[in-house]
Amino acid sequence: MNPLEIILAMVQADLNIYNPPPSTLTYLNQLIDVAQAEIKKEGISLDLQKLDDCQTVGMYAAYLYRRRAAPNNEMPRMLRWRLNNALFSQKMKE
Repeated sequence: MNPLEIILAMVQADLNIYNPPPSTLTYLNQLIDVAQAEIKKEGISLDLQKLDDCQTVGMYAAYLYRRRAAPNNEMPRMLRWRLNNALFSQKMKE
């Protein structure tokens, strides 16, 4: 299984979407791409060979999916915490 398939499976499990139609799969894959781009904009480098980085992308994509129903919905604290820790950890290594 490649990393993007793993992330898609994580997002589907997070959202309880197990047999989505192809259009929903396309949308979820787009959200995964957007999540990766948004994380990169924050200055975080991802290694999708690491399961924890895959999970971070999956969490972000699921957040984006949920946010469409409630646009004023704030980012979950656990996701913000993961992003901050990833950024601080990378900066400390530099």
